[in-house]
Amino acid sequence: MNTHTDSLKTIKCRGIIFNNDKILVVKHSINHDFYALPGGHLEGQEDAKECVEREIFEEFGIKPEVGKLLYINQYKYFENDNFLEFFFEIKNSQDYLDIGKLKGSHSYELVDVLWVSKEDDINILPKKLNEDFKNGSVLHDEVIFIKV
Repeated sequence: MNTHTDSLKTIKCRGIIFNNDKILVVKHSINHDFYALPGGHLEGQEDAKECVEREIFEEFGIKPEVGKLLYINQYKYFENDNFLEFFFEIKNSQDYLDIGKLKGSHSYELVDVLWVSKEDDINILPKKLNEDFKNGSVLHDEVIFIKV
């Protein structure tokens, strides 16, 4: 039976920190074979921009300048769940260049932080965003909806 209560809905907000053809990625577990963009779960009554501001500040200790919404990703991790991710441009990418200085209150949640170039063989999720990054089209004018 398919009702509105059948699936858990989780909302995440992530930042696209892009500088000189490189993108900043994070890894949350040594068991993962992929990297993600910085960010995390929406909390309480915050909106999506407030979420990405809080999450990136918690991870790196630097307040992001949140720009436009670039991607919306809908996916299932388990059969009965439903995730939505909002990906925002982060305008002050130069503030994040020195990875050694990126220390926030929740940095312990990250096992790795990398600046990745198009040539690097790194698995970044979601796949469509990774493909756009490799093709040089991660920053664009329209919101791209991804469903996997």
